[in-house]
Amino acid sequence: MRIYRILFRQARALMEERLDYYSQFNPSPLSMQQFTDFGENATNSDSYLFLRKELPVRLANIMKEFHLLPEKLLHMPSVCTVRDLYRMSFVDLLEFESGDSSKSATLDKFTDTLLKIRNRHIDVVMTMAQGVMELKDAHSINANTEANIQYFLDRFYMNRISIRMLINQHTDKTPVTVVYVPSHLYHMLFELFKNAMRAVVEYHGPGADVFPPIEVLLVMGQEDLTIKLCDQGGGIPRSHMDLLFNYMYSTAPQPAVSGLDTPPLAGYGYGLPLSRLYARYFHGDLMLTSCEGYGTDAIIFLKALSSEANELLPVYNKTCQRQYSTPVQTHDWSSQVHSAMFIRPFSTNSLHKHQGQGNSLGGNCSATQ
Repeated sequence: MRIYRILFRQARALMEERLDYYSQFNPSPLSMQQFTDFGENATNSDSYLFLRKELPVRLANIMKEFHLLPEKLLHMPSVCTVRDLYRMSFVDLLEFESGDSSKSATLDKFTDTLLKIRNRHIDVVMTMAQGVMELKDAHSINANTEANIQYFLDRFYMNRISIRMLINQHTDKTPVTVVYVPSHLYHMLFELFKNAMRAVVEYHGPGADVFPPIEVLLVMGQEDLTIKLCDQGGGIPRSHMDLLFNYMYSTAPQPAVSGLDTPPLAGYGYGLPLSRLYARYFHGDLMLTSCEGYGTDAIIFLKALSSEANELLPVYNKTCQRQYSTPVQTHDWSSQVHSAMFIRPFSTNSLHKHQGQGNSLGGNCSATQ
């Protein structure tokens, strides 16, 4: 048993050393145009050379940020589970730090590892949501703690979106038609249609003979592709609007998790915050406007030009560390709060500044027509 403990400590020390190393680098945001170019021109070997560096960087940046969370949250069982999953995936990727990209066996094993990582993390959103619920059930949460959790979850889920995007690019190479990510668009529209239909039925009553339709407007401009959903579901009071994108707020009943393999996200309060992150991932946005007593308009903005649709990524640095240690301030009507939550677009020449590799990924950046 003693030799196993020694080996475990050595392996843990090595992982922490590599975690410190990779967290020194900023992730490299890609544009939608680069994703499509890589998908059309890159080889499996090119993609491997990029991802074996970029994925550990993105994982390390968010893993270091776990240390800045409130101690009580870190001790919640579900949060501990998520941290362990990320450690396992990080260690899995370290195996390929110096692998030979010319060997098909190496490339096949790398692809299998990415699939294993993707499957391992499939329930991370739900598990982390359960961890927050465990904290709420066990402890009272003050404004500072809630603000820090909100800040972290935005960055944590944006990081997860970006990692799954890279993994999907490498493991699925499907043809490109119209440039957007189908799964991202599906997530946003599913959430907005679900909310609109629920609001209409609840507002007009299940016994209504006819429900007013949900109208959809789709407009392609020079800069933006805009999708607008309009419902007559009674609207939302202004006092509730700011809460709609809070991870700790939901209008649906709290879900029961016992006896379910994959509990629905409805009730966790994650639908709208995650949908907005999907929109913002490529520098779009999601907004709500409402007339209480009538209905709500939900608007998705997406970049019309793929060359301008750059990844928006969280980066672990001194700015984000200050965010967790700064008390929540009371702002008057004339003040605005700005926080550098994410790393901004970059020039193509700087893509591999920290890597010394070529710009290439596999490709499946397809979208719907």
